[in-house]
Amino acid sequence: MRSLLALLMVTLALAALCCCEEDPKDLSGSPRAASIKIKKEVANAFVKRQKRSSLYERYLEYYKSPMEQMHEQCENYPPCDYLSDQIGFAMAYNRFFGRY
Repeated sequence: MRSLLALLMVTLALAALCCCEEDPKDLSGSPRAASIKIKKEVANAFVKRQKRSSLYERYLEYYKSPMEQMHEQCENYPPCDYLSDQIGFAMAYNRFFGRY
């Protein structure tokens, strides 16, 4: 285990030296603009747009089921939330808000 840790430390130290080494040709100390730019094709390879969802998925985002609304109502009322952890959601909801 110690040898693996020592190997990892040496590797990280070498990586830090390679990354922090200054270029003797570039005296300004800041990276050139050409080194920062990447081609559009390369950028699109790892940045993907989110696909559009179906109408059913959009409907579910906006409208919650009645059971989910009851859960949120119970969670927003601290005594009901505490009691639901003890005896369960259904019994706690019935106690504070009536039948569901």
